[in-house]
Amino acid sequence: MGQQQLLLIVLGLIIVGIAVMLAISIYKQKAIENKTDVILNETQYLASLAIQYYKKAKTFGGGEYNYLGWTIPEEFDTTNNGFYSAQIIPPNICIITGVSNQVITGGDSIKVVITLNGSDMQTQIIN
Repeated sequence: MGQQQLLLIVLGLIIVGIAVMLAISIYKQKAIENKTDVILNETQYLASLAIQYYKKAKTFGGGEYNYLGWTIPEEFDTTNNGFYSAQIIPPNICIITGVSNQVITGGDSIKVVITLNGSDMQTQIIN
């Protein structure tokens, strides 16, 4: 082989290597975004259950504008995607936390915190 052919092969290998590294980087970023979306969706679903309880009359099994007595249903406290917990601060503040079960970046997991104050919802994504 001539020197020009060897140079083209080396150049081709470098370009392919850079393309593979870029693809891996993009894949990891999309995986993190996907996991964040899943944790956010599940936490928002739990928040909607809490708001339903908050607005429902006590005679129908609700809290009648109070979060006291509401708990995360057993089938949702641990899922394939993460772990969820709720903290009730009497009488009408509920903090729902969702934590990813996979370590994503630098030893940290994705964490989503939703604070319910009455029917108002405030969402915070950590990491």
